[in-house]
Amino acid sequence: MTPADRQRDSAGGAPPPRRALPTAPEPWTYARGPGVTPPRRRPRRRRGPGWRSIFGLAVLATVLAVWTWAGSPQTATPRGRPALRLPPAPRAGSRPAALFTHPLSRPALRPGSDPAALPGPILIADSANNRLLVVSPRGQVLWRFPGPAGLPTGQTFIAPDDAFFTPDGRSIVATQETDSAISLIAVGSRRIIFRYGVSGVPGAGPNHLANPDDAQLIDGRDLLAADIENCRLVVIAPGTHVLARAFGETTSACLHQPPRRFGSPNGAFPMGGGDVLVTEINGDWVDVMTLTGRIVRQLHPPGVLYPSDTNLVRPGVLLTADYSWPGQVVMFTLQGRTLWRYRPTGANALDHPSLALPLPNGDVLINDDRNDRVIVVDPRTDRIVWQYGVTGVPGSAPGFLNVPDGVDLAPPYSEDITRGRAAAPVGPR
Repeated sequence: MTPADRQRDSAGGAPPPRRALPTAPEPWTYARGPGVTPPRRRPRRRRGPGWRSIFGLAVLATVLAVWTWAGSPQTATPRGRPALRLPPAPRAGSRPAALFTHPLSRPALRPGSDPAALPGPILIADSANNRLLVVSPRGQVLWRFPGPAGLPTGQTFIAPDDAFFTPDGRSIVATQETDSAISLIAVGSRRIIFRYGVSGVPGAGPNHLANPDDAQLIDGRDLLAADIENCRLVVIAPGTHVLARAFGETTSACLHQPPRRFGSPNGAFPMGGGDVLVTEINGDWVDVMTLTGRIVRQLHPPGVLYPSDTNLVRPGVLLTADYSWPGQVVMFTLQGRTLWRYRPTGANALDHPSLALPLPNGDVLINDDRNDRVIVVDPRTDRIVWQYGVTGVPGSAPGFLNVPDGVDLAPPYSEDITRGRAAAPVGPR
C-alpha cells in the first residue's frame, strides 16, 4: 500500500464530501465523594445515671470503636453508570491488562451491535487521527496512545498503519507506513522505547525503510516487516539500527520472483511453525515462505484485485482483504478454493478494507479503512454484528474513527499469541 495507492482518485470515482463531525460531547465522570459520618444521636437527658444510661453509653462506645476501625463509608456511585477515571500509573512489574479495565469514554457502538461478538478488547490503529486505541466490546475507549501527557519534545507519532501486541502483552509494534518508521511502544508507560526508520525520510540503507507494513514480532525476539517500496522483507533486532536480515533484493523494481524479489509485498504474517505468509500486491500473489527463505507454495487469492495482509485462519485456510472499492474479504484454502466471500453492496459496501482477522467464535474482524469503521461480520449470515465508528463520518470523539488501518485483539487472543510464537520481553520497559 504505497502512498499513491492510499490517495483517492480525484478524477472520477471519488466519494462525495463527508459530513462535518458532530460536536464532541463533554467529558463525564462521577467523582467519589469524601467519607460521610452520620451524626450521633444525643442521649436523652435523665435525672440519674441509671442502668439504662450506662448500658446505652457502653453500646455507643462499642459502635464508635467498630466505626473507627472499619473506616467511614463513601458516597456510592449510582448503579448502571460506571465511574470514569484515568488508569492509575502502573507499578513496576504490573500487568498491562490492568490498564484495560478503566473506561475513558461512554459505550459508543452502532445500534444493534452485540458486545458478545468479541472475546475481549481490540487494538485499533486510527491512522488519520495519529493514535492507537484499545476499545472494549461495549465500545468504551480503555487506553490510548499518545496518552494524556503527550509525546516527549522532538518525538512524533504519525499515521500508524498497523499495530500488534507483542506476545508478552507489554508492548505494541506500530508500523507507520507513510512515515517510513516502525515504533515499539511500552503499554504501561505509553512511551516509544525503540524506533527503526527516520520519520518522513524513506530509504534503503541502515535505519531507513520505504513504506514498511505489518511489522510483527517473530520468535519472541526480532521484528519482521514488509518493506513495500524496497521490494523486500526485513528482519530487525530491537535496539539496533542495522538490518539483521533481508529477504529479497533491495530494489525499486518490484517483481514477483520470490525469494529473489517480491512484487510490492504489503504483508508478512507468521503462521507458526517457522513459516510466513507473504502478500504481494503486484500480480495478486500469496506466498508461503520459511524463515530460511525457501518458498513452499505460491497461489492467487481467488477473485481478489488488491490483496492485503493475508493471514492464517486455521491450518490450510487463509483470509485476505481486497483493498479496493467496493472491497471484499475472502477466505480460501491453500489450493485456491473459495470458502467464503464477503462483498456487500449498497450502504454496507466495504471501502478499501486492509485487514481481516479471524475471531475465536468464527466471526471475522475487519477494519474498513475509508468507511471510518471497524466491524465484526458473522460469515454464517453475512451480517454486521458489531461496529465501532460511524460509517463514512471521520472524527476523533468517542465512537468515531478516521481511516482505521489496522486491528489486533488484546492478549490472550492477539495475533502474535494465537500463532504460537514464544513469549519473551522485548527491549526496556
